[in-house]
Amino acid sequence: MATSGTYVTEVPLKGTAEKHYKRWKSENHLFPDTIGHHVQNVTVHEGEWDSHGGIKIWNYTLDGKQEVYKEKREIDDENKTVTARGLEGHVMEHFKVCDIVVQFIPKTEDSCVGKITMIWEKRNDEVPEPSSYMKLVKSMVADMEEHVHKA
Repeated sequence: MATSGTYVTEVPLKGTAEKHYKRWKSENHLFPDTIGHHVQNVTVHEGEWDSHGGIKIWNYTLDGKQEVYKEKREIDDENKTVTARGLEGHVMEHFKVCDIVVQFIPKTEDSCVGKITMIWEKRNDEVPEPSSYMKLVKSMVADMEEHVHKA
C-alpha cells in the first residue's frame, strides 16, 4: 500500500475558465449558499478572500460527518490555479501532506475543464488513501458549475 501519492481528475464544465477561477479564488464565501450540502462554512483566518498566502478554515461534510480543513492558499492567476495546502483539521490527523490543486483550463468560448490534483502523504501505513476526499473535491467542482454558469 502506498504511503504517498497523487490523484488527478478532470471535470468538464459549462462557463468560462475565468468565471470558475474567480469563484474558487475569491468567492469562497458563496460556497455554503451554493453547495451547502458539501460546505457549511468558510472563514478567512488570515489575509483576504483572494490573497496569496491567505489562510482559510473550511467546515464541510464528508461521508455524512462534519469535518474541518485549515489551508494556506496559493494563487496563480496566469494559470488560473488555486492551491490549498493543508495545515490542520481532520484530514491532517492522518496525513502529513494533503494539498489540493484546482486549475481551470479554457476549452471553448463558454466551457472549460476543472483539473483537480491531490498530493498526499500518509502519517502511517494503516491510514487508507484519501480517495473520499478526492471524490468530495470533484463533487464540489461539478456541483458549483450551474451556479457559476448562471452568474
